[in-house]
Amino acid sequence: MTGSMLASGLSGELIEAFRAEHRGDCFTPSDDAYDARRALWNGMVDKRPALIARCAGVADVLRTLTLARDAGLPLAVRGGGHNVAGLALCDGAVVADLSAMRSVRVDPKNRKVRAEAGVLWGELDRETQAFGLATTGGIVSTTGIAGLTLGGGVGWLARKYGHSCDNLVSVDVVTPDGVLRTASAEDHADLFWGMRGGGGNLGIATSLEYRLHPVGPTVVGGMILHPADRAADVLRFYREFIPAAPEELGLYCGLLSAPDGTPVVALIGCYHGPLDDAEAVLAPVRSFGTPIVDMFQQRPYVEMQSLLDAAFPAGARYRWRSSFLRDLADGAVDAIVEAAASRTSPFSAIVLEWYGGAPNRVSEDATAFPHREPQFDLIVSAMWMDPGEDDLHTDWVRRVWGDLAPYGSGRVYSNVVDRGEEGRVREAYGAGFSRLRELKERYDPDNMLRYNHNVATAG
Repeated sequence: MTGSMLASGLSGELIEAFRAEHRGDCFTPSDDAYDARRALWNGMVDKRPALIARCAGVADVLRTLTLARDAGLPLAVRGGGHNVAGLALCDGAVVADLSAMRSVRVDPKNRKVRAEAGVLWGELDRETQAFGLATTGGIVSTTGIAGLTLGGGVGWLARKYGHSCDNLVSVDVVTPDGVLRTASAEDHADLFWGMRGGGGNLGIATSLEYRLHPVGPTVVGGMILHPADRAADVLRFYREFIPAAPEELGLYCGLLSAPDGTPVVALIGCYHGPLDDAEAVLAPVRSFGTPIVDMFQQRPYVEMQSLLDAAFPAGARYRWRSSFLRDLADGAVDAIVEAAASRTSPFSAIVLEWYGGAPNRVSEDATAFPHREPQFDLIVSAMWMDPGEDDLHTDWVRRVWGDLAPYGSGRVYSNVVDRGEEGRVREAYGAGFSRLRELKERYDPDNMLRYNHNVATAG
């Protein structure tokens, strides 16, 4: 047993007693599998928790919380481990690892699904698509359902059906006082409000129930690549086209590299409406300019959900910056094109997203996710593999963000807030910040759950 663990109160006797009652596996720094279990999607995150408790059920979660409290240690929570800031781990903490909690139960008659917090979106989609149903769930299939939903949850279906948090019907939550609560619009409504967009500030979500919608199983999606020297034209087309496009079309615009390393500008999207209408809906996108390649085609929705997986591999090194934009005026377009031209890694990208539609029909104070105005969302994503290049690519992000940030609206989607951006918490939670902090003081006055985009209590 390491000295730091003994100093923190995690004695060998306490750990052995915990192991005897814990149904899942436990890992400490002396265990052979410890390094594998602490690995996260973002390879830049290198944290060494005092104990990783892989939970097999709610009873394990309750015991893990009690262990952390008895040892005087903070508690971190891991679902899919896909968060860019690496909030699932912290040095010296106890980690409640929910990744083994993977059950999914679909209720096709009532168009609902309940899934445990370790489920990944690809797994949820596979189960719901057996009945021709789906809910909004990101664009990378290896993302965990819990973290994405608690932070808001975007995806191809958002314009038509709202964000993931808008489709949450109920959530089982273990609060820091060691009580399991089921929060919904009818029960513990204040907690339910905070869990929809407030991240992990108020409790540990152990299972989530979603509303489902008829989707697929076949959609029309893919990407169209244009030469990089047409980037400004493509961005302006995107700016004019997407706000008026049918809500069944989710479409992004990205300045990135083709597989051979050639810089390109891409229109990436998914149309999930009636297939007979797809040709007409996509005609403006497919007829614009002179693309290098058009890869839009009919494909299964589950395939569409994994189309970008290879572009976001686990273990790569990531650094992000993001903001919603006031508008996409020509000055912003020019700044984005210039920033993309200076990329230091062929794996890096600058992406624009648009979620006008169903999300805007939810009032700003209905959930803890406050970003309800139709705005473009700008993401600067640096990705590379060699740790020796950390400074090079991090400096690129810092430099271009200095040029792009002035076009921001003072709002940011919490799920893309990266390390070193703790000062942006109010931007993430907007007008709901004060209410969220009041709930934090009620449910977690000691800030035991602090490894999130944290709403610090007044004390």
